[in-house]
Amino acid sequence: MATFFGEVLSVYSRAVEEDEEDLEENEEDEQIRRELEEKREIHLQWSPEVSESLKSGNKLPCSDFILAVGHNAARFLSVYVLTSENWDAVGHASVWNERSRAVTGQTSEESSCVFYRQKDNPSVLICQVTCYIAEDQQFQWTEKVFDCLQHRELSVTVLSDSSVAEYKTADYLCSSSAPFLRSLHTGAFSGQSVCQTLEQPNIVTGLPAAVLNHCEVHRIPAVVYQCYSDVIGLDSVTMETYKPALTKLDKSIQLDPSPSTDVLRKFVKTTNIQSNLYI
Repeated sequence: MATFFGEVLSVYSRAVEEDEEDLEENEEDEQIRRELEEKREIHLQWSPEVSESLKSGNKLPCSDFILAVGHNAARFLSVYVLTSENWDAVGHASVWNERSRAVTGQTSEESSCVFYRQKDNPSVLICQVTCYIAEDQQFQWTEKVFDCLQHRELSVTVLSDSSVAEYKTADYLCSSSAPFLRSLHTGAFSGQSVCQTLEQPNIVTGLPAAVLNHCEVHRIPAVVYQCYSDVIGLDSVTMETYKPALTKLDKSIQLDPSPSTDVLRKFVKTTNIQSNLYI
């Protein structure tokens, strides 16, 4: 810049410095965003046998995939199905988000998202999900899991926990009517539902919704059984409500008709049961 007397002065520009600062901040923000995305990525760890098969380009043969989402749904399978020695833990999913913290080196038995396969009939697969899967992770979880499964002749059953406080009805709902089941299925599902269809304006949300949507798009027969309960925490009555949902799968899954008291005590530790009807 030239002055009135002809002097040439160096010009200091804040704009350039601010642009450089903004660029550095943007790059730092982008790096943090990438690190968070990597950390929030769903990781599936399979047993050596399954991993070897998947690496060879094969899909897991699967005729029945039973997914239990929520503590009561998952513990129902633990009490009524998985107590027999006819199941092998074949994998688990690592999930990290604001409410779930995946632990490095965690075994499948310690995980809160575990896959089991039936020994006598390896085409029957069970998954228990008791951890929180964030909205931005649900599609990713569904895509990764179903990408490992053979879709031919695949049938999906989802058991899902829900609070009766979320159930919308024009009629008075007596607390004694809870827990109860409602179902929602894909267009490809041709089976007979064991309970009443979920009435509008009620909806299925979370991971069950993501799975149902995926199955609808890929024309996979699938049904979600949502149990509405007025009890917080694990409850043997709520667990038992799921029993009719698996009656159609008796040929592939044998339910324990009367689990022992010791088994129930192992999984049901709630002593002070409270209703969440008005919470």
